Amino acid sequence: MEKIILIILLGLAWGSFLNVLIYRIPKKMSLLTPPSSCPECHTKIKFYHNIPVFSYIWLKGKCRYCSTKIPLSYPLVEILTPLAFVLIYYKFSLSLHFFTSCLFASALIVLSVIDYNHQILPDIITLPGLVLAVVYSFFRTDLSLSNSLVGAVSGAGFLLAVYALYYFIRKKEGLGMGDVTLMLFIGSYLGWKMSFFTLLIASFAGAGVGIYFVFFKKKSFQYSLPFGTFLAPAALFSLLWGNQILEAYLQLFKTP
Repeated sequence: MEKIILIILLGLAWGSFLNVLIYRIPKKMSLLTPPSSCPECHTKIKFYHNIPVFSYIWLKGKCRYCSTKIPLSYPLVEILTPLAFVLIYYKFSLSLHFFTSCLFASALIVLSVIDYNHQILPDIITLPGLVLAVVYSFFRTDLSLSNSLVGAVSGAGFLLAVYALYYFIRKKEGLGMGDVTLMLFIGSYLGWKMSFFTLLIASFAGAGVGIYFVFFKKKSFQYSLPFGTFLAPAALFSLLWGNQILEAYLQLFKTP
């Protein structure tokens, strides 16, 4: 229990840092300076106004000084981060793979929110993530270097083919290249099987949300959704439960 409490506390603090990345990376701001401040009135945020989750509740979701609403994504990221860390702990226990998977999940959370807010997937996260995942494959027993590389190329190659086909038919982009680089990163860490499993889940989820917006929100069929917002959580789902689901599915076709 002590380990779980420690993981939750560290996850809350780390989630607060992820919010800094989410806000500053798209604006190309330094991560160190200036100190955290309200984006509206620019008043420096005091440390006791910056306590993960608690401060949002205490301040009733508003800036203490100008009453500007604080985006709901802030406490959500601070809650999702320790939740993801605890699930990863139960999956891999306290191991090297636990720590690397926590970093993988952190990158996915940041990318998902940035893509939702700005429709971009910054290379400054995906490309270093790709390199680190490939290097990490040298130290893994569950994923070889070749599987890591095949996972990266296959998932990204599939999206690249979809991108090219859509552009050939419609003469406009249907996917961003950021989605392709995101799949390079995801595939390099999860391998080719979970790479395609991620694409499958993300596609179904994206289609479901798209249908909801078209039929219930009266959006046009041309309405576009940031695909990275679906790829990132689908990758985390695949990390945690993908192999079990795939094995259970394959068991259905085995003869008794």
